[in-house]
This record gives sequence, structure tokens and C-alpha cells, in this order.
Amino acid sequence: MEELARTWLNHLAVERGLSANTLSNYRRDLRRYLDWLAEAGIDSLDQVTRQHVEAYLAHLRGELAAASASRALIVARGLHKFAVAEGLLAADVAAEVSPPAAPKHLPDTLSIAQVTRLLDSVPTGEAATPVDVRDLALLELLYGTGARISELISLNVDDVSGDPDILRVRGKGDKERLVPLGSQARAAVQAYLVRGRPVMNQGKTPALFLNTRGGALSRQSAWAILKQSAQRAGLEQDISPHTLRHSFATHLLEGGADVRSVQELLGHSSVTTTQIYTHVNAESLRQAWQLAHPRA
Repeated sequence: MEELARTWLNHLAVERGLSANTLSNYRRDLRRYLDWLAEAGIDSLDQVTRQHVEAYLAHLRGELAAASASRALIVARGLHKFAVAEGLLAADVAAEVSPPAAPKHLPDTLSIAQVTRLLDSVPTGEAATPVDVRDLALLELLYGTGARISELISLNVDDVSGDPDILRVRGKGDKERLVPLGSQARAAVQAYLVRGRPVMNQGKTPALFLNTRGGALSRQSAWAILKQSAQRAGLEQDISPHTLRHSFATHLLEGGADVRSVQELLGHSSVTTTQIYTHVNAESLRQAWQLAHPRA
């Protein structure tokens, strides 16, 4: 089973072009499944029955949140499906075991005023250090493009040296999309390239965003930058890089952008994913109606 799992991961990397982050999640969920099978006394995938897969799902529900349990089961089902496609199994016993439905919740967003406070919390002008200049460029890009944090820290200097009005972003499945760069994000990136990055650069990496040792900025460090900025801005809610992505989409829709355009900007493969932001706007309207209407 170990060899089959490795072969499937290689297939996903080469044939499907999954990102390193997604592959890491798959690898972790595969390890969870194989360890569970081993504890159940199963050492070959052809010994697994539908009842085993259902028992594994029950185990996941007891250990993980619904969304995580769903992903872990999907990975297990993927392994069985791959084994059948490769002719190693005669039947797919996992195919009809459905993942648990994740509870629907509206994404957390910031108001425009809160985003402004967050960005204004970073020192600028003569008082700004190279780190401050970097942090502002990162935050401006997060909110100004709606990109995922993994997409931004994967950027190289060459990715911002072409058309100054357009950013090329590589998203999930290594798909490239073009995102317009607004004047404030563009100015922040340019300032970082002139006043920030040259100070940090030690010739170690072409990555756009660097840490103080000259290496590529990590996801964890990017999260810490956002957390520190939110604390300086006095924002009490729990904020993640995805909060700015959600805010980007919500503010676009509130400003009159159509959902298909927002889908393209976010890099969503399905418009259904993007439509959750229309629910955010509907919720805001409902709350306003309840507060203001005499018959509410």
C-alpha cells in the first residue's frame, strides 16, 4: 500500500499538476488512512470492504472537523479509485461512501474602513524600515489582488518586472491568471523593490518577498506579519490572509462587479464557489432591513 500511495502522489504531481501545498495535505491524509488500516489489521487494499471505509469515516468524524474529515475521506476514496484504474483492484469499495457535508458559513470579512486601518498601521515615509516597506507591499497585494498567501509568497521578482498594471499569479493546479494591479498596490511593490528588498537580498533566491536573512518569506512569517499589523490597528477579530481575500471579493461585489469577473480574479474553477460572497451581501442587506424597517 505504501508503494501504491507513492505512485498515486507522483501521478497527482506530474499528471494533475497539484501544488506542493495540496500534495502535502494529500500525503498527510494518506498517512492517516494507511495508519488506520494497519491498526485494523489490514495490510493490502484488496482486503478493504465498504464497511471498513464507513468505519474509517466514523473515526474521522470523531477526530476532525467536518471539512477536514471530508477531505481525508476524499483522499482515501481517491487512492481506491486510482488502484481500480491501474487494474490493481477489481472493484471500488469506497466509491459509495459519501463524505460528511461541511456546515455552511459565511466567510469572515473586514469593512473598507477596517482594511484602511490595517494598511495605515504599517509605518511609512522616513520612519519606515525595509521590513515595514516589505510588509506594506505584502498587505497591499493581499487586499489589492485577492490572491492566496501561497500565491504571493511564490512570486519571483521577474513576475512583477513586466507590465506594471498586471500581476501574473499561479494558482491551484499551476493555473496562471492575470490580476490587475491598482495604483496603491503598485506603488507599495515599487517602493519595496527600491527600498526594501535590496537591503534584505543576499543573492540566495529570486523570490519577491524575502525574510531578514535573505531567504524566501514563509507562509508562517506572512501570517505573523498580518497578525502584527492587525494588532497595531486595534482589530480585535481573528484575521487570516484569507480574510483579506474574502474582503477583496466582497468589496468588489458591493461596488458593482459581476460575479463572473470576481470568479476570474479569484481563480475559482466554479462560479458556485464565488457565489458565497453574494450571500455575504444578502446577509448585510437583511441586517440593514431588520434594523431600519418598521415592519421588520
